[in-house]
Amino acid sequence: MSELSALLYPQTVAVIGASRTPGKVGHDILANLTAGGFTGRLLPINPAAKEILGLPCLPALQGSGEQIDLGVIAVPRPLVEAAVEDCLAAGARAVAVITAGFKEMDAAGAALESKLAELCHRRQARLLGPNCLGLINSHHRLNASFAGKMPTCGNISVISQSGALATAILDLAAGRHLGLAKLVSIGNKADLSEVDLLSALAADDQTGVIVAYLEDISSGDDFVRAATEASSRKPVIILKSGTTEAGRQAATSHTGVLAGADIAYGAAFRRAGVIRADTFEALFDSATALAMQPLPRGPRVLIITNAGGPGTMAADAVEQAGLQVAALDQNTAAALREKLPRAASVGNPIDVLGDAEPERYAAAVSAAQDDPAVDAIVVILTPQAMTKPAATARAVAAGLTGDKPVLAAFMGGEEVMPGRAELVAAGLPDYPSPERAVAALKAMHDYASWRRRPPRVVTRFRVNRRRAERIITRRRRSGHRQLGEVRAKNVLAAYGFQIPEGYLATTADEAVEAARRIGFPVAMKVVSPDIVHKSDLGGVKLNLVDAEAARDAFDLMSLRIGQRAPEARIEGLYVEKMLGKGLEVIIGMTRDPQFGPMLMFGLGGIFVEVMKDVTFHLAPISEAEALLMLKSTRSYEILEGRRGQRGVDLAAIAHGLQRISQLTTDFPQIAELDINPFIVGEIGTQPMVADARITLEKVP
Repeated sequence: MSELSALLYPQTVAVIGASRTPGKVGHDILANLTAGGFTGRLLPINPAAKEILGLPCLPALQGSGEQIDLGVIAVPRPLVEAAVEDCLAAGARAVAVITAGFKEMDAAGAALESKLAELCHRRQARLLGPNCLGLINSHHRLNASFAGKMPTCGNISVISQSGALATAILDLAAGRHLGLAKLVSIGNKADLSEVDLLSALAADDQTGVIVAYLEDISSGDDFVRAATEASSRKPVIILKSGTTEAGRQAATSHTGVLAGADIAYGAAFRRAGVIRADTFEALFDSATALAMQPLPRGPRVLIITNAGGPGTMAADAVEQAGLQVAALDQNTAAALREKLPRAASVGNPIDVLGDAEPERYAAAVSAAQDDPAVDAIVVILTPQAMTKPAATARAVAAGLTGDKPVLAAFMGGEEVMPGRAELVAAGLPDYPSPERAVAALKAMHDYASWRRRPPRVVTRFRVNRRRAERIITRRRRSGHRQLGEVRAKNVLAAYGFQIPEGYLATTADEAVEAARRIGFPVAMKVVSPDIVHKSDLGGVKLNLVDAEAARDAFDLMSLRIGQRAPEARIEGLYVEKMLGKGLEVIIGMTRDPQFGPMLMFGLGGIFVEVMKDVTFHLAPISEAEALLMLKSTRSYEILEGRRGQRGVDLAAIAHGLQRISQLTTDFPQIAELDINPFIVGEIGTQPMVADARITLEKVP
């Protein structure tokens, strides 16, 4: 935290552009600093005022002899550069530029923004903003923002790229009676970015949960490193907006087409252990649970309810989230039968009935906490005539031991409000519906699983890197980006993939001779740097069973390709051994401009073409992560083998993904790679590359 101590823990703060007029930014920042109870020195700077809000006002920092830690600048854009220089001359190690109108406005603003960053860098000071709301540190009584009143102290810290979202977060936190530790609006990120704040808050003892709203990420590698380090210490929850499909039009491979900016961010978040919030609601639903409750030790959830319908809703939500409806231990069920009415259900959900007194809830919660088969508890209450929401909340809270997470869903409005207030006071997160409670619990479970993950071990296979390098270098020198099937397979063979025997033929006689040498049946495919999708142009023939079929296929294919792609340069036709039976899968890589190589896996055929049942992961990848990719597809049961069908060699697919990971990290020149299909069989059989494509990055 030492690098940002001047920003987050300043002792002397100057407000350049302090104003006597309420409603102006310079006035509201100074008013927030005084109202928030800041105990350090405050220096309002305004050449037209002697005092503001009872504080003596300086006409300028320059020549005053004052030394400051933090300068907060709220003056018109033409005056900002001079204000920054004055702050730096006064010893500031942090400058927050609230003023807008920089790179978000025009080229002149962008140039000025860069100049401000350079000024601060030269003096070893950090710049927040410009175009930001400011910052808050409730534990330091510092509200150097124009956001409103100081939040109560808590353990949730917020990073926001949007000032408006930051104010909404403050309001939501107040409405939920949630305390905040710090809130930092990073604005245009001319210097300080989410990476710097993640690192600082990871080391901050007052921060227990980090929440962020981001529109873009400055550096993919730096973000993954900082987020991984932060997640290893405390939960990080991010709401990411601004994900688009930009760039997909340039993709030539299945992998590139199926990938998009949103998928890249998702892959980066999974690698780093970041909890991704899909909505603004989910952002604080997850933060509330993680700030108040311990992590679950497993996926088994017990539901306690006073109504059957909501209990069923919760059970459905648990199953749909990939969690488990816990099976109660026999001793727990027996104990509950003694304490609950005969009409009550002691299965899961536990239905304490609509006339439940607080004592029934307390008994059920106590039994659930003692049950070794239960990892988490969801308590549901609906307002019925006999229901006592406040007393029930107190009874539930009084019996908690704190070793298992307990989340509440007090459903309704006015009648359950007293109960919700009691839950907040007791540190129990409350949600308006069972589904939202379960979604927050799912986030807790996923984060806990990530924390318990085994150490990442990235295997380095023995490969012929020089051979691959020669092929790639020659192709780039020739000005071609497509390696084509033959060269792509040669690169893959250098990295340990099994390639069926094949030969390039330029005449029908050569094709027949190649087929005889290989042994029938064979496949025949056109080889051209200008043809990416061979099948679309009739450039693939399969199951050629004799010499006549091979000759006819060569002649017909040559004729059709000449008609359908007259400008294409044809290097020949590739004659290759037909592969035996196996399951067709696709494995590949596309290089994201922010996060680098993204590996892809999916089943072939309709699963990738229509259902788009694929999964992505950042390289480099471990074997455990590769296997997790397989398990995360909807079609995983086909790989495993179910209902009498034998499964395939999962480890062989995982090793294929690892080898692609090694290849594409070794060669950043590779933009896209597809092995489609990759034929895999039962355990012990050798997977084979049936078709492959590699696209290189453009030569600068």
